[in-house]
Amino acid sequence: MSNHGYGRTEIHERFDTGALDEDVWTAAYLPAWSSAREAAATYALDDDGLHLTIPPSQPLWCPDLHDGPLRVSAVQSGNWSGPAGSPQGQQPFRDGLVVREAQPTRWGFTPHYGYVEVQCRATIPGRSMFSAWMVGLEDEPDRCGEICIVEVFGDTVTVGQDRVGQDGGRPAASLGCGIKALRDPHLTQEFSASPHEIDVSTDHRFAVDWQPGRVGFLVDDVLVKTVHQAPDYPMQLILGVFDFPGRAPAGQAEAPVPELVVRRVLARSGPAAV
Repeated sequence: MSNHGYGRTEIHERFDTGALDEDVWTAAYLPAWSSAREAAATYALDDDGLHLTIPPSQPLWCPDLHDGPLRVSAVQSGNWSGPAGSPQGQQPFRDGLVVREAQPTRWGFTPHYGYVEVQCRATIPGRSMFSAWMVGLEDEPDRCGEICIVEVFGDTVTVGQDRVGQDGGRPAASLGCGIKALRDPHLTQEFSASPHEIDVSTDHRFAVDWQPGRVGFLVDDVLVKTVHQAPDYPMQLILGVFDFPGRAPAGQAEAPVPELVVRRVLARSGPAAV
């Protein structure tokens, strides 16, 4: 194993070529647990970048397995699984899962330390969320921890006077970031979501500086958190928008379409990559 992970050591992705680079991105969310077709993202590319959306026609993700209805459109920079019927897959979300469709191994960008920056904006109703995160490849079971770059739930987003009840209020949202240990015995859960005065419907740059024993979290070049632990194995990047239909208020009309627009991904692998 390389000290810098697998695949490319640097990406500067603007999603401006008219087609998704399939050498880097898998346009399906954890497809081993269903299939590439059933987990496929709804997306488009234009001058603004990558648009991930969840239209009303988007099917539920793993409807017979996931606890609560979930719809998701996501892309990920790595993918693999064991054979169909095996338990070898990425980010198992419940006990007893087995692979339903074997996945080809694709290491598009899976660094081992480095700097990862995602420039994006989102439209998320109260029942939806968006996230960008690094996660271990699980080529070995303990290599499963997460570095959450950003996670925002729509029910924390407030705009203008809705936040303070009068004119002059500023947009705000709770920005989640930190370490999620999951099943990695070498990590400790160190994740939180704190209120920030930020308009997530406009472009912002969310980034991590991931070094041995330390991860720094940045928003628009401002350091907002440092944790003194770090996963010590290659990780892949996942960008996604999620919708939880079961959280819709009773009697609510059809919610706006959740959308995550990723304008740019800038990433370099290796220690002291900033």
